Amino acid sequence: MELGLGTWQNTDPETCRKSVEYALNMGYRHIDTAQAYRNEENVGKGIENSDTDREDIFLASKVWIDNLAPENVISSTEESLEKLGTDYVDLMYIHWPSGDYSGKETLEAFEELKDRGLIKNIGVSNFEVTQMDEALKHVDIYANQVEMHPLLPQKELRQACDENDVEMVAYSPLARGEVFNVRELHEIAEKHGVSEAQVSLAWIMEKGVTPIPKASTEEHIRDNFHSREFKLDEEDIEEIDSIRGEERMVDPEFGPW
Repeated sequence: MELGLGTWQNTDPETCRKSVEYALNMGYRHIDTAQAYRNEENVGKGIENSDTDREDIFLASKVWIDNLAPENVISSTEESLEKLGTDYVDLMYIHWPSGDYSGKETLEAFEELKDRGLIKNIGVSNFEVTQMDEALKHVDIYANQVEMHPLLPQKELRQACDENDVEMVAYSPLARGEVFNVRELHEIAEKHGVSEAQVSLAWIMEKGVTPIPKASTEEHIRDNFHSREFKLDEEDIEEIDSIRGEERMVDPEFGPW
């Protein structure tokens, strides 16, 4: 996978459609949405309106915690595909290991979706190491999507994903805007003549993780995309690695940690 467009909170229909269309036309190929974002229909329209063929797009969505009973996994995914206007998604995640999540039974329903060709790959999201290890006993996991940024480096989870050949995807890679307030990132950004956002995204990609920054304006979509064009030097990486922090921006009561 490569750097993608996140669509969380992108709920205005016109803005959502236009941002997805713009991102695809400028070169993005990875689009991330979820049932809980309530924008799958407009994400689908943005894809339809773009100049990019569906088979060239890596499209991911997520099943919400209220739909994780096996029968609801199937029916809600069918509904998601209808909203997205596609016959399949490339990756469908379990959004959180919470609510109606039942482990083996839920995962077997995802395996059925894969067998039917409705999803190409099974993903998990917000799974800690022990939960990911348990899930891997039942199905092949393609990716684990979690919060990650310089203030939450997720070193242990990155190592576990690497050891199990599980891709890691970083949501909130700009720490909900907090990266703009970090001295080290500001200094590195000035050094390279780039934004703090690009520094954070480049650091995440240097770690072998795929970031999916949320963006709805052309300026931010473009700025994030250009993070692929420069490399941090060893001194930069060491400086960012030295930032001490385990600061979660997303911490609901039903979180597994």
